[in-house]
Amino acid sequence: MRLRKVPALSLVTILMIGLSCSGNGHEEAADPSLLPYFQESYGQCRAAFLARADELKRRYPAAEIRSYPLPAAKDSGLFIDSLYIPAGRHRDRLLVVLTGVHGVEGFAGSAVAQLVMKEMVPKWDLDRMGVLILHAINPWGFKNHRRVTERNVDLNRNFGLDRSVFETKNEGYASLQALLDPEGKADPGSLANRFFPLKAVYYIVKYSMKTLREAVLRGQYRFERGIYFGGRDFEPQKEIIDRVVLGTSDRYRSVFVMEVHTGYGERGTMHLFPDPVKSKRTRAAMERIFRGYHVDWGDTGDFYTTTGDLIGYLEDAISPKRLFIPMFFEFGTMDSQTTLGSIRSIQNVILENQGVQRGYESDEAREEVGRRFLEAYYPPSPEWRSRVLRQVREQFPVFVERYASLPLE
Repeated sequence: MRLRKVPALSLVTILMIGLSCSGNGHEEAADPSLLPYFQESYGQCRAAFLARADELKRRYPAAEIRSYPLPAAKDSGLFIDSLYIPAGRHRDRLLVVLTGVHGVEGFAGSAVAQLVMKEMVPKWDLDRMGVLILHAINPWGFKNHRRVTERNVDLNRNFGLDRSVFETKNEGYASLQALLDPEGKADPGSLANRFFPLKAVYYIVKYSMKTLREAVLRGQYRFERGIYFGGRDFEPQKEIIDRVVLGTSDRYRSVFVMEVHTGYGERGTMHLFPDPVKSKRTRAAMERIFRGYHVDWGDTGDFYTTTGDLIGYLEDAISPKRLFIPMFFEFGTMDSQTTLGSIRSIQNVILENQGVQRGYESDEAREEVGRRFLEAYYPPSPEWRSRVLRQVREQFPVFVERYASLPLE
């Protein structure tokens, strides 16, 4: 279970600004040295990742490059790819980087992985630390510009130690289905969508803000065509994660998982979200690694819960045996830490799902929905892309160096 922050919505604020447009604000100038790490298709990203992996294989002969095929009804050539460089002599620490859990977010995740492989791994002391990087955990969503799998499953609601996760009830979603899964074809220019913020206010007043955000974001296991659907059973990715991540972590005394996402938060800013910390030892280790950086610990009232998330599953599976450090790195796109940004973000998710499930009112509507959806998870702005990797370039080495020097006794 993960806690995620949601801004408190002011009714007066929404009524005043609900029909306005939100700009992206000022962005830093792009760094030309960072932009080549980004590609524009799943195939290009995969080829770039494998090329970087081959370079490291030549440097570290013990490195293992693996490709795990994922079958799909309408697509071929879909793989979860991994690079594993074992620790040289002492298997004290394992650094794990996970990307592409939400398919379309894999573009930025791939760029992060490529940067880490090219600029950072060769500088690290791997005598006591191994490195495991997974590329495109949801390759179908990656290729088709969706967050979910081919079965409309949100992978970050699909993991668990057993199948009891699929029995989780979310009664609030059923109450709000008319808002979250509207009938008819998707049309961003329709009157209903223009007044979506006011419709959201109506549901907030009727059902309460707590009910609304839990219904929308917690995950649900009943409506297969709805948003944040967690599935009826585990997706094939779980077997691969068990084999690769759990199988590799069993060899080490500690595991530091860095899961990369885009979407929530201030545009271009890296936000740090851990799972609810379950032990004093883990909390102390995380405070040491992230000292001086803002961490949203999830201990205030404006956070919501999720079920079935990957990093929470890994913590449950790994932490009883060794020190487990979970951190969720999310790069904001639409200022969803604000009231209007939060509403616009969920509206984009609803419109995209409506288009996939029920069709589009026109080709123009399809293009506009697609444009908005990409803006929400992989903005075309060179400035945004550069800022994301600039923070990775500056901050990831600090976190990894601190982890490498962390006492394990």
